[in-house]
Amino acid sequence: MANRLWRTTSLLQLTTRRRLRTHVERGRIIRVRRGVYGDRYASDLDVVRAVLMCLPPEAMLARHSAARLHGFGVLREDAVHVQLPAQVSKPRLPGLVVHHSVLPVQPVLVRGLPCVPPARCAVDLARTVRRLDALPVLDAAVRSGAVCRDELIEEALAHRGLRGVRQARDLARLADGRAECRQESQLRLVLVDGGLPAPEPQIEVCDEDGIPRFRLDLGYRERRVGVEYDGMSHLDRDRLRHDRDRANWLAGNGWTMRHFTDRDLYRRPAHIVATVAAALT
Repeated sequence: MANRLWRTTSLLQLTTRRRLRTHVERGRIIRVRRGVYGDRYASDLDVVRAVLMCLPPEAMLARHSAARLHGFGVLREDAVHVQLPAQVSKPRLPGLVVHHSVLPVQPVLVRGLPCVPPARCAVDLARTVRRLDALPVLDAAVRSGAVCRDELIEEALAHRGLRGVRQARDLARLADGRAECRQESQLRLVLVDGGLPAPEPQIEVCDEDGIPRFRLDLGYRERRVGVEYDGMSHLDRDRLRHDRDRANWLAGNGWTMRHFTDRDLYRRPAHIVATVAAALT
């Protein structure tokens, strides 16, 4: 349940500024942000609500902030992002990023807060962040169930002429909700941008009786080539034992596996492409 929030002007109609300070000092109410107070400890959602209370009524959450509420906030961002009509001047508040809307948009309510619709939010991010971060946003948007790939493609077409729309349009066609983490999406994009066929995410490998045994991050089923991203979780001793048993079983059943880390993904993408290309041939 959301906490109660009040503007300073409303409280000063009921009490004096001195008594207000006393209530804050004794913990009866808290100052959520400048100009807004709450009745108890403020959650992250309360902080966002407090920001909206200080903005024009046309304001709606956008980009990173809306993505978190829609369920695909894979890009970390501490600032609150809002969108306003082009004719409304941009307010200046600490921790606030304001975007002017070029195309008309009807907000949707998520947990009681006005947000840019999910397809619009995902495409806005995909056309304005770096390419390596754009596909994880689109994959996560589809995985969350907030939007499907066809809706992303249609939304990208509606943005024709805006900055970065070509990137969003091209990547919307690659969006796949089976990708389970940001690095898997990035690894898939590195392979595609390197000229290789798009690998299939989350391949389920079965034994000779058709019983599922393992899932691969990415792979080429017909060629029996698997591609894996090994993050920090793979350094755990029990996970390492499991990984060794898994690798031996896959090798014994005709699979060629290639493993990559953050160093490969962010510093040596050409190495990834060359390694997987060699395995495929």
